[in-house]
Amino acid sequence: MKQILVGIDFSKNSIHALEYAIQFANKVGANITLLWVNNTTTSEYIFDETLIEIKKEKRANLDKLVEQYQKQLSPGKLKYKLRKGKVHLEVAAQAKLINADLIIAGTHGVSGFEEYWIGSNAYRIVTHAPCPVITIRYDFPFKDAIKKIILPIDSTQETKQKLPITLKIAQSYKAEIHILALYSTSLKALQRRVDNHANQVKEILSKQGIKCKIASEKADSMTNATITYAQKINADLIAIMTEQETTTANIFLGPFAQQLINHSAVPVLSLRSKELVN
Repeated sequence: MKQILVGIDFSKNSIHALEYAIQFANKVGANITLLWVNNTTTSEYIFDETLIEIKKEKRANLDKLVEQYQKQLSPGKLKYKLRKGKVHLEVAAQAKLINADLIIAGTHGVSGFEEYWIGSNAYRIVTHAPCPVITIRYDFPFKDAIKKIILPIDSTQETKQKLPITLKIAQSYKAEIHILALYSTSLKALQRRVDNHANQVKEILSKQGIKCKIASEKADSMTNATITYAQKINADLIAIMTEQETTTANIFLGPFAQQLINHSAVPVLSLRSKELVN
């Protein structure tokens, strides 16, 4: 993991995300690129001079951030880019350009709403990103270590695609992974499939020397079950897929990811299914 992209709009959400990204980058030895996107339309301004002044102001602000935070980032380098367009599309484009391994974005959740583009575009960034995304609430009191990671498992094959990056993070932090088998149905055949996936994941993790355990939950609301379990074990990260095949057994459709990103006080690592990434 060498390149991390952080969306920045100078809100407390995005500054908190930058500070989180720095401790993460220090752990994995990555560089950080800050990205500010001008998402205004030219018609909003009468004179081109106004646009030039806005760009100068943002560059000055970004220079200050680099000066302030570069000393905290070691051995990685901190730099920034400016783009113009729709935020989620430009974030995705920049991620492809620098071959980003991870995007980190701040989100306001459903409460404490702030009218900044990072918070309001967080889920759009997740669904368009060519790489994994961590969304983090501005009020999450992160520390220098990720100790407990939740890995929800469902009955689809795609559910295991998030295992490699979760494994890498766990290795970097020497974290414990909680494999959470979630049952969305009372059908025993589908529950056994979930259990099989969970056991396969545990076997892989154990062979890699990762401390792990399996827990199971049956609930009408998969979001609430995951959040409740995260609170119970004081989790530091939740790893999910954003989109998978549409079946009656699928509990990780877009709405689940969106609800979890909006409601979880714990940072969420989101990964799109490989066939959906362009």
